[in-house]
Amino acid sequence: MEPGNNTQSLELFLLGFSEDPELQPLIFGLFLCMYLITVFGNLLIILVIISDFHLHTPMYFFLSNLSFVDICFTSTTIPKMLKNIENQSKVITYEGCIVQVYFCIFLAGLDDFLLIVIAYDRFVAICHPLHYTVVMNPRLYGLLVLVSWMVSAMHSLLQSLVALQLTFCTKVEIPQFFCELNQMVQLACSDTFLNNMVMYLASVLLAGGPFAGILYSYSKIVSSIRRISSTQGKFKAFSTCASHLSVVFLFYCTSLGVYLSSAATHSSHSSAIASVMYTVVTPMLNPFIYSLRNKDIKRALKRVCEIVSIKRPIVLGQMKCP
Repeated sequence: MEPGNNTQSLELFLLGFSEDPELQPLIFGLFLCMYLITVFGNLLIILVIISDFHLHTPMYFFLSNLSFVDICFTSTTIPKMLKNIENQSKVITYEGCIVQVYFCIFLAGLDDFLLIVIAYDRFVAICHPLHYTVVMNPRLYGLLVLVSWMVSAMHSLLQSLVALQLTFCTKVEIPQFFCELNQMVQLACSDTFLNNMVMYLASVLLAGGPFAGILYSYSKIVSSIRRISSTQGKFKAFSTCASHLSVVFLFYCTSLGVYLSSAATHSSHSSAIASVMYTVVTPMLNPFIYSLRNKDIKRALKRVCEIVSIKRPIVLGQMKCP
């Protein structure tokens, strides 16, 4: 095919998981359920943190940001896929694809930065408990979140601007349910050396850097916990970061799975399933991890349920009164 320079009128095709029409209702229902669970679960975490003043601490401020980012992350990809299934279409415009690439990179990077920020918060809380309130003051933790948003935005803008230089053939079929930058680069008809260099450098600096920071933080945390004499004290210290460790493990394992599946196999089906684990399953499971493994969140949820159960009979009684 001849390379097409007129990208403004270019239409791309998201192949998704299966072309079997009998499987489309099942895929639609499954992803709709996962999307609703993700949105309501993360929204519940945010509302609980806002409503309970005991949770107005740096760690839960970071967690509320993480939940908000997870809602946005899934909203970037799943609604478009559901719309395509409903309309029996696989088309996405070139402009829509670039926008989707921008927000996917932005929100994935922001997830990564928020995880290292939470790891730093746990490092200060466990290794320097007497200085925690001084170090983690509102100015610092607000600045940490602001810097995370700004760096992620600039990184995704750079990747998107470099992607705009690509030219494509007249028909572009992406073997995914969303526009993934790596797949777009592989399908381009123009030279992709610059794109590959930017992607690899960004992976090393913006993914490897936070991961190294998390490893360093937890090496210090483990050393501090080992110096605690009582078993109860060790358990209490470890329980404050158990949920975060679970989320970090899930995030990086699914990210590694996406990379290995795209590098080791040419099967679009395997790559799409690995991407689902990273873009859908991880944001969906995060609220469950934090609500089931975190005592503060569980207590706050119980208080909210008690308030709702108390207010409900009162409201119903007022409605019955003339």
